Amino acid sequence: MGMTADRNGSSSAQPGGTIPLRSVVWDRFWNPCLSGLPTWLANHPLVQAAWEGVDPHHCWDMHVHLGGIGDGESGIRIAPAMQSLWHPWPRLQMVFYKNGAGVSTAPPGQVDARYVERLLALVNELPDGFKLLLLAMDQAHDHHGSPLPERTACHIPNGYVRQLAQSFPQRLAWAASIHPYRADACAALEEARAEGAVAIKWLPPAMGIDPADARCLPFYRTLARLDLPLLTHAGAEQALHGTRQPRWGNPLRLRLALESGVRVIVAHCASLGKDEDLDHGGQPVTSFQLFARLLDHPDYHGRLYGDLSAITQRNRRLELLRTLLERTDWHDRLLNGSDYPLPGIPLLIDPASLARAGLLDDDCVPLLRALRGYHPLLFDFVLKRHLRFGSYRWPARIFETRSFFDRSAAA
Repeated sequence: MGMTADRNGSSSAQPGGTIPLRSVVWDRFWNPCLSGLPTWLANHPLVQAAWEGVDPHHCWDMHVHLGGIGDGESGIRIAPAMQSLWHPWPRLQMVFYKNGAGVSTAPPGQVDARYVERLLALVNELPDGFKLLLLAMDQAHDHHGSPLPERTACHIPNGYVRQLAQSFPQRLAWAASIHPYRADACAALEEARAEGAVAIKWLPPAMGIDPADARCLPFYRTLARLDLPLLTHAGAEQALHGTRQPRWGNPLRLRLALESGVRVIVAHCASLGKDEDLDHGGQPVTSFQLFARLLDHPDYHGRLYGDLSAITQRNRRLELLRTLLERTDWHDRLLNGSDYPLPGIPLLIDPASLARAGLLDDDCVPLLRALRGYHPLLFDFVLKRHLRFGSYRWPARIFETRSFFDRSAAA
């Protein structure tokens, strides 16, 4: 099984084929974004094995970004630096984000629309019942609750995300994003819940939110009463910068939410960077260690969770991945998400490196490389289902996240 290159150098997977050097090298950097998942690939034994024991009707990918550049009627706004030649790093990030989402060749004025078309095409190729949880992103705000559009890295309006989820309810759910310092924060939270939001999304360092600030208390109490989980980033943030308040990503600053009765999901299991250990003099330790301390605290059982999005990326330590696999006592509190479109960026996740580390069987590597070119969502799912550390693997229930967000399903 392998991939062959056409005359233009793009690649197409074929059973029993070979992988030309040019294709191998190029596909390590650039996703060909092929359409139409081939039957032989969808039915490959390793793909079928990934579905064993998983009920697709309870399988939600709970960390999916709805992106774009604001060239349609979406209301999306991104920082000008992300498209400016004067800011090469943010611009390069945007180039790869667009490639991962399959919209690199979208004509002017159609990037937002093509993003949605590609995402819907991908989810419709998955088994019936499989759904995506789309994430909104509120603007950064100042201490007085006033919006800071000039310091907002990315704004994905609630209305846009809600409209898409309501248009495709069999395949999409949505999470609202509401800054807690807003004067209307609690009212907006009530409205979002009434309109079908199943979670709230925060990115504190970029949005200008201190989760330990007492001004968040009314918001937390409303979240707890409505039984809406809070999906919030913790640890270092490298994708979006915004207000640049890294200390607000400290996992220990989430205690106020937990003690208010909120179900808190720590995005990426705080798997990147270091924070001050506020319990022991402020010395820097890994953010993951602080998250693990909270996860092991008996008072937070049933309230604190971690999502598995991004944890297979190259910039995460393999030791962390091994820990998440072997700590079976944590498995009931882990939820799977892809962090789409990032799994579609070849530079970020290298199955061969995971195989060399003994976390993946060698025969999975060529399959996963072929799969990513067609279907980044399925690539992420199959990769995580085949990860192992010795005899430890993640159980099917980590991927069956529906009941966590859809309380009627839990009942």
